[in-house]
Formats: sequence, structure tokens, C-alpha cells
Amino acid sequence: MSAILETTEALPAGAWGLDAVHSRVGFAVDYLVGTFRGTFSPFAATLAVDEHGRATLAGEAEVASIKVEEPNLLGHLLAPDFFDAERTPDVRFTSTDVRLAGGEARVRGELTLRGTTHEIELTGSASGPVTDPYGRERLGLRLATVVDRTQFGLQWNTPLPNGRKALADEVTLEAELFFVKE
Repeated sequence: MSAILETTEALPAGAWGLDAVHSRVGFAVDYLVGTFRGTFSPFAATLAVDEHGRATLAGEAEVASIKVEEPNLLGHLLAPDFFDAERTPDVRFTSTDVRLAGGEARVRGELTLRGTTHEIELTGSASGPVTDPYGRERLGLRLATVVDRTQFGLQWNTPLPNGRKALADEVTLEAELFFVKE
């Protein structure tokens, strides 16, 4: 995945590697009377900033890396009803426009899930760059958006006795990405 990052605040040029210990990518969807959550771990992401402040952002996760609280659900999520991990093993996001200003972040790009690509926009916050106690520069992005899972072919549902669906179509995608300048 690659993307252009335009900022009104200058980022130091160079390559930025993912701080995987502190980063997280996940989703949340309403189910019955609560919220079902999952994360992808591990996942990959990189950021490179050129001398003009333009950057490329890359990231992906294997569908099989999904982590959920109920292990018995994992097989169902990997099956054709949901992510169809055997035929579409990766989730990818490629940004086309990233804007950082005043601590706010807006990222547009293409999300590929289950072999289907749609343009999405994530919004949130940016922090840094700051220098840590060891002299390394760090940068953080916290982003979220809502997508309609059925647009990506995730159609599974079951009707409730009241006629409503057990699983919402709208899914919140969340990313906390922390980078260290290499």
C-alpha cells in the first residue's frame, strides 16, 4: 500500500517504522444488544516522508491474524460467510490523501477487503513528532471511520424474532498507529 501524505505541519523527512507494541488496528460492530470487537495482530504499516513533506503510507494485515474474545467465532469469521480467508487472505488500505493540521488528521484512501476495494475516509488525531527519552522521534495517528460491511461482500446475518438483524451492517474501523523514525 502506498499513499501521499500532505501536511500543513512539517514532518521530519525519512523512513518511519511501526511501533507494533503500541499500535492497534481493529473493528467494532453492533451485535444483538452489545458490540462485537476484533483486532488484527500482527499487521504491517510504514511511513516514509520526502524532503518536501510528502509521505507514503503502507499497511496490510492477514485475515487469519484476527483476534476476538471468543475463539469459537474465529472459524466463522475466517469462513466464506465473513472474511473468506482462504480466497482473500489480506486486508489492505492505500491512502490517496492525508492531511494533518492542528493535531487533527484526515485520511482518504482505498480499503480492500474480501477482494473488493472502496474509497473511505478516516478522521481522527495526530500527535508528534516528539523525541522519546532515547533520542528517537515518534509520531502517532489515531483514526476511525464507519463502513457498510455488505459493500465488501460480508453478507452474513440472521433475523431476530422481532424482524431486526442480529448483526449491524455498519462497522467502525479503528487504527492507532505509532511510528518511530528509523
